[in-house]
Amino acid sequence: MDSLTITIIFIVLSTIIGAFVKGRMRDRCLLDFVGNLVNIELKDGKVIWGFLQLEATGLELKYKEPYLDKKDNHIETSFVFYKNEYSNIQCIVRYFDDLEEENKKKRIRSLSLINNQKGLMKFKKRIRNFFATVKDSIVEVVNLLMGRMGQIAPIGRVVSGQDKYVSQMQQGMLSSLNTSYEPLLEKYLGKKVILKLSKAGNMLEYTGILKGYTAEFLELMDIDYSSPDQEEPRKADIVILRSVGIIRHLGE
Repeated sequence: MDSLTITIIFIVLSTIIGAFVKGRMRDRCLLDFVGNLVNIELKDGKVIWGFLQLEATGLELKYKEPYLDKKDNHIETSFVFYKNEYSNIQCIVRYFDDLEEENKKKRIRSLSLINNQKGLMKFKKRIRNFFATVKDSIVEVVNLLMGRMGQIAPIGRVVSGQDKYVSQMQQGMLSSLNTSYEPLLEKYLGKKVILKLSKAGNMLEYTGILKGYTAEFLELMDIDYSSPDQEEPRKADIVILRSVGIIRHLGE
């Protein structure tokens, strides 16, 4: 097999693996709100609402009804947030009384599972945490195997000169393990916690059940939340950036 053919094979494999992994990597906290009517509060005070759709590269809010922008004289049916714009988000809020009946039932079942912490949910969490904690070890093992393969003929001749594409495949496979594991937060999952949220220059406190966390977001359920244009709090679930909120206390 000539070097050109080998190079093409490595390019194709690295592209396929990279595309597959990137296409499936969506934040777990945001995934819980997919298909639900949510409000997205921005740091500048603007509020946008719609049915949340999520992709690896960002999210989209589908409006309930077309919106006429009188200023620019056009009709809008959705609003798109790209991933690099997430830092502009203050909070993503799902109000219980805004949900459709089927989504209300799903939300109630989800809350029940959290409270009971049973079976499959526990198993999935343990598997995820296992891969998160051993990720560094897996990286070392893969690098060691690749190094050994390069010393074995005729495999060494195949791998030699393809370092760039070998590296791309490694990154593609290992990026699927890019998850977050924090012992301090892990033991609070399913429990009532106190969230401190930075909002308009003030630190506000909210009490809710910690549903989940990722490297970028925190998700809390069953909190009493007031939007900027409402005085009375409403029962809601929220997702916030970890850059604007922190779990500070265990609640009762």
